[in-house]
Amino acid sequence: MILEVDTLLPKLLPQVFKSIETIQGDGGPGSIKKLNFVEGVPSKNVKTRIDALDAEKFEYTYTLLEGDLLNEKIESISYEVVFAPGTDGGTIAKIKTTYTTKGDEAPTEEELNKGKETGMAMFKVVEGYLQQNPDAYV
Repeated sequence: MILEVDTLLPKLLPQVFKSIETIQGDGGPGSIKKLNFVEGVPSKNVKTRIDALDAEKFEYTYTLLEGDLLNEKIESISYEVVFAPGTDGGTIAKIKTTYTTKGDEAPTEEELNKGKETGMAMFKVVEGYLQQNPDAYV
């Protein structure tokens, strides 16, 4: 799923994503991706950098480097995503988010919760698709 995110997210969330393109690199660590949003979404685009990608361990780390989602307080946001087998045969996704601030002022609890809610909503759409299409990424 992570390896196909460029096509998967615009397909599943066309009301949010116009396109996702690799603008630097080969899609592996160090690559820069540009996520372009459709008109009406508060942000026009963001850039992310793939920091680590281990397909065998199902681990993915990336950093949001640039875009309207960052504000006067936040310099960057890093995400560590690990997929692990669940006890019921499913999968557990563990996501750790690290904010790098521009100064001493941290994001508010409201700002953190808004970002978390947005991410979880997107994740639920992908989860639903994968449950409906269990052989899509075997």
